Amino acid sequence: MPASNERALEKAKTIPCDALILDLEDAVAPDAKPAAREAACAAAASGEYGRRTVTIRVNGIGTEWHDADLEAAAQAGPAAVVVPKVGSADEVRTLVAKLEAAGAPDHTVLWAMVETPRAILGALAIATASERLGAFVMGTNDLVKELYAEHVPGRAPILPSLHTALLAGRAAGIAVLDGVHNDVKDTDGFLAECRQGRELGFDGKTLIHPGQVEGANAAFAPSEQAVEDARGLIQAFEDGQGSGVVTHNGRMVEQLHVDSARRTLAIHEAIAALG
Repeated sequence: MPASNERALEKAKTIPCDALILDLEDAVAPDAKPAAREAACAAAASGEYGRRTVTIRVNGIGTEWHDADLEAAAQAGPAAVVVPKVGSADEVRTLVAKLEAAGAPDHTVLWAMVETPRAILGALAIATASERLGAFVMGTNDLVKELYAEHVPGRAPILPSLHTALLAGRAAGIAVLDGVHNDVKDTDGFLAECRQGRELGFDGKTLIHPGQVEGANAAFAPSEQAVEDARGLIQAFEDGQGSGVVTHNGRMVEQLHVDSARRTLAIHEAIAALG
C-alpha cells in the first residue's frame, strides 16, 4: 500500500489480508517520500490494523532516503521492516545493526527482498546472516528485468531462482513470500500463479491490489477436504502407534506425513483465529 495515500492506509484496516506492506519506495513519488514516511510510521504505531502484520518497506540501500527511513521505521516498531534489493549477508548484518542502534523493539524483524542475481546466488548466506531476519520477499519484477528475461505464463525463466530462494529460506527456517502478479485484470493468470506458488512451497503471495486478496487467501488456505484428511491421518497414526504399519485411506502413514498434516492444521487454525 502506498504510504502517501491516506485513503489507502484507511482502507487497509478493512482488507481481509494477513499482512500489510506500507510502501515508501516504488509506490511513492520522490517529493512525497518524507510525508509518506511520517504517515507509515504513524500507521504502524497506531494499533488500528487488528491482527494484521504491519510492515514498512523503506527505500533501498544507497538512496538518499534510506537512512532516515530505516531510523524512523525502527522507532515506529512495526512487525517488520522490508528492505528492497538486499544482496549479501554483510548488508543484512549492517541493516540489523542500524535497526538496533535506532532502537527497534525486539519484535521488529527484517524482511529482505530478493530480486537480483547476486541475491539469488548468495541466498543461503543472506538467509542465515542474522536471527533477526524473518522472511524473504521475492521481487520477481526486478529479477525478470535483471535476467533480461520475459514475463510469461508459468514463469519458467525464473523458476530456478524462485526454487533457490525457497531452498535457502527453508534451510534457515524463515518465511518465503512469492512476488506480485502485475496484471490485476488477468484473474485467471493470477490464480494460476497463486496455485503455482502454493505448489512450489511459498508461505504466501505479495499483492498489489485489494481485489487479489480473496484469490490468494483461497489458494494458500488448506481446503476443507485437506483439513479433514489431516485430522483423519493424525488420528489413524495415534491409534495405530505400536501396531506396526499404519494406514489411512489405503496409504501408509509415516512420521513425515504426520508432520505435514499437523502443519496443515496449524495453518487452518491460524487462519480461523484471524477471522
